[in-house]
Amino acid sequence: MTVLRDLLAGDVLEVAPALLGARLSHGGVTVRLTEVEAYAGTDDPGSHAFRGRTPRTEVMFGPAGRLYVYFTYGMHFCANVVTGPEGEASAVLLRAGEVVDGSDSARRGRTHLGERDLARGPARLAVALGLARDENGLDLLDATSDGALTLADDLTMAQRVRTGPRVGVSGPGGDGTVFPWRFWLADEPTVSVYRPAARRRRG
Repeated sequence: MTVLRDLLAGDVLEVAPALLGARLSHGGVTVRLTEVEAYAGTDDPGSHAFRGRTPRTEVMFGPAGRLYVYFTYGMHFCANVVTGPEGEASAVLLRAGEVVDGSDSARRGRTHLGERDLARGPARLAVALGLARDENGLDLLDATSDGALTLADDLTMAQRVRTGPRVGVSGPGGDGTVFPWRFWLADEPTVSVYRPAARRRRG
């Protein structure tokens, strides 16, 4: 696991596409990741850690390979893999994936969702894997934990990687500029729908 942790400790813009095709397991469910977004910590206004270390963002400062789970809009949990050198707060948001094992458990009562939609979007992905507040800080590279991350060994995966703006996020820079920090696998039905950042109206 030392090799994988060293890989995850690299630059977030290199780690993010490397996570595509990876398999993340927790609670008897395995999801193959098909869409992610990179967040560059204190250098990125879109990151929760942009303003520095807080009790909420503590786990983002490392070590790499841990989960950063946060609650959003008062109703959903979302999960990130912490990346970069320890002491720097970069992370990769897990936006979407395909449930490849444990689909009955992944459904968790969501009878209205088809197989494609069980982990399509960051909130649904977290539900499918049973990730919530208690999993914040979970070490995915610790063999004794309930979570596990395995990178894809498909050498053709890089040919399918596409990039574009993050969903609902402008920047960095705060001037409305968008950077191609969302990564996904082409021709995957589980990739979520793109929504641009909403422009703020000046009063």
